[in-house]
Amino acid sequence: MSEHKVDLSWNRGDRGFEYRQYSRNHQWLFPNGLKFEVSAAAEFLGDTTKVDPEAAFVGSLSSCHLLTFLAICSRKNILVESYVDQAVGFLEKNQEGKLVITRIELHPIIHFGDGINLSRAELEALHKQAEDECFLANSVTTKMETIIH
Repeated sequence: MSEHKVDLSWNRGDRGFEYRQYSRNHQWLFPNGLKFEVSAAAEFLGDTTKVDPEAAFVGSLSSCHLLTFLAICSRKNILVESYVDQAVGFLEKNQEGKLVITRIELHPIIHFGDGINLSRAELEALHKQAEDECFLANSVTTKMETIIH
């Protein structure tokens, strides 16, 4: 149905290539001209002034959930005024002993339009539907959990 592209570039420059020497910094260039400076997470010798792939992964899944949630609410005529999430991904060892983002907790705080008062059960059902319909959540094995506040 669609393709999604990014150009990635990295250069060693004048640094050595021993494990602790080479730069983890690289760039993502998107077709619309946006460029992101990227590095490894600090725990893996990355540059903390740049986004790391693990955080980008968590952000991507949080964004996908948001966009799916908004689409569902729009179709149901449930006016959403604002949506803020403080998503947390957990890098842990899986059953095979490999490091993976095993789970992501979403912590959305949503303000609806005047007069819209959803029950906890209704809100949980909307989030469940968003999780079930989110393209990215359906593409990965990472468990996602929405914590309703």
